[in-house]
Amino acid sequence: MTPTKLTPEEQASLVDQAIAGDQTALEALLESVNDLVFNLSLRFLGTICDAEDATQEIAVKIMTHLSTFRKESAFSTWVYRIAVNHLKDCRTHQFAHAPFSFEMYGADICDKRALEVPDLTEGVDTSLLARELKLSCTNVMLQCLDADARCAYVLGTMFKANSSTAADILGITPEAYRQRLSRARKTVAEFLAAYCQHGGSDACSCERRVNFAIATHRLTPNNLEYTALTEAESAEDAFIDAMDELDGYACLFDELPAYRSTPRTKKLLAACMKTQSFGTVVNTGKEVAYVD
Repeated sequence: MTPTKLTPEEQASLVDQAIAGDQTALEALLESVNDLVFNLSLRFLGTICDAEDATQEIAVKIMTHLSTFRKESAFSTWVYRIAVNHLKDCRTHQFAHAPFSFEMYGADICDKRALEVPDLTEGVDTSLLARELKLSCTNVMLQCLDADARCAYVLGTMFKANSSTAADILGITPEAYRQRLSRARKTVAEFLAAYCQHGGSDACSCERRVNFAIATHRLTPNNLEYTALTEAESAEDAFIDAMDELDGYACLFDELPAYRSTPRTKKLLAACMKTQSFGTVVNTGKEVAYVD
């Protein structure tokens, strides 16, 4: 079930109640930003498993620092700031140990072995597999950007943050943010133009890459993770079809569907809530270690 969308005023009210010790208010507050944090984590880290872990860790930081929220900005902006700072410092995710680059991705796309792989689809509709690969590929592609560029690109292209809000989140000036976003857009556009069918290149197409993706364990025919996570009301085919009509190439990313938090993410959040003494946390303002 999709969580109830809360207005900024409702979130601010829940903050006051949570700081006063209302456990129900705290749960509602964290649930209201859980999908937001998960989507941000997924775009930034590139894999669902890493996004799940980061979402839990960020929830702990939100909870243990809630008393520092001064209402000088929207609660969501404050959450973004905490999440971005955590994600930029994260060193436990897959791509932290295996850095990726556009050069490496381009070489992978040009790998001739992709033309020699037999049919591995196990009877699953190729169009469904190609759609899943497209969703996966776009998240992984973001890992080719450095952390600062990725932050700017994700906030500006997918979360539609204006330059003032994004600059506030990143702790830079609006002009510096716009320049950073412009450079990131240019870099991504150049790569897509050279290698991606959605940028007009014949070097790669999702349909042709399906079997190679299965062979290299990037895609599992009977476990379409991204398809399972898409929100019914926001993942209509129009979102995916719109990728084929690029607006400066950014449309490949800004039309990606929103995702629901995974069941594991929700379980981690519930466990976190049960194992923390919220009253102690908000009274001391100290971060408490969490043991899964």
